[in-house]
This record gives sequence, C-alpha cells and structure tokens, in this order.
Amino acid sequence: MLNEQVKRKIKRIRALVLDVDGVMTDGKIIYDSRGLEVKNFDVKDGYGLVLFKRMGYKTAIITAKHTIALSARAKSLRFDKVYQDAYPKLEYYHRLLKDLSIGEKEVCYMGDDLPDLEILRRAGFSVGVKDAVAEVRKNVDYITKSKGGSGAVREVVELILKTQGKWKQILRNYL
Repeated sequence: MLNEQVKRKIKRIRALVLDVDGVMTDGKIIYDSRGLEVKNFDVKDGYGLVLFKRMGYKTAIITAKHTIALSARAKSLRFDKVYQDAYPKLEYYHRLLKDLSIGEKEVCYMGDDLPDLEILRRAGFSVGVKDAVAEVRKNVDYITKSKGGSGAVREVVELILKTQGKWKQILRNYL
C-alpha cells in the first residue's frame, strides 16, 4: 500500500529513467563466442514501456556501460534519450533534465546499485528493484516486488499509470 506522500510524488511523474544492468536485465553479463555482450530483456518490461510512451511519457536510459545489445533494444523501444558510457551518472542526469526540459520532481528513476544513489536521492520518485543492494533499498521511495530483468520496469510503469488514473484508458483498447 502506498502512503499519500508517495502517491503525490508519483502523480508528478512525466519521465521514466532507467539504469540497465540489474534493472532492465537480471544483471548477469554473458559473452557470446565472439566476445560480444549478450543481454536478456523482459518482454513485459518492453511492452510496458511501449504503453508508457503511448500515453505521452518520456523514457530514458543512463548506464555506465556501452553495448550493441542495449543500443538495439533502446532503438526498438524508441527511448527518448540513451546515455551509454555515462559515468559519473549524475552528470548525464543533469544533461537529461535539460534535454527533455523536465524538472527533477517529474522524474522516476529506477536503479539497483551504488552508482545510482546520487540520482535516486534527487529524482521525484525513486525506485529500487527487489534485488538491489541494501543501500539502494534503504534510500528509495518504492521497492519493486519483481527482480530486475523480471518485470520490475513493467511493475513501475503500471504503478505510475494506475496512480495517475490512466491505466483504465489503456485497458479500454484490450477489453
């Protein structure tokens, strides 16, 4: 159950900003026989992001790594902004706010590890995935029921849309 303060934070959200490894993926790093990094992305997370964008929200990625797999996934989901090789992340977060013309209170940021803390402490609504490190879980507004890479992004998308009263509008297209 969400308290009123958290609901107020969620109602201001206009953009969802994500870390990648441990949030959009399960955090495992897999290399193929050519040495290229392979990532597993959850299809429900992806469709949640599609629905989120359809409702007029912005989406972005801030990650310290750079991979071809992420570039392909971000392109297919039409992220508004993607910052790879973004370290320290806070510098890119400030750039993102300018690029999207939004304020910190309008951002939901999802993270799982220590490099995410600076942004989590500033974002309007901060989310840690279920399997985030303890320091993240102690410093966020919400902890997902799902692990990173296993529906956590979809869970947060639905939480935002339901709290803002937009989920029923989406369901009308399917029921």
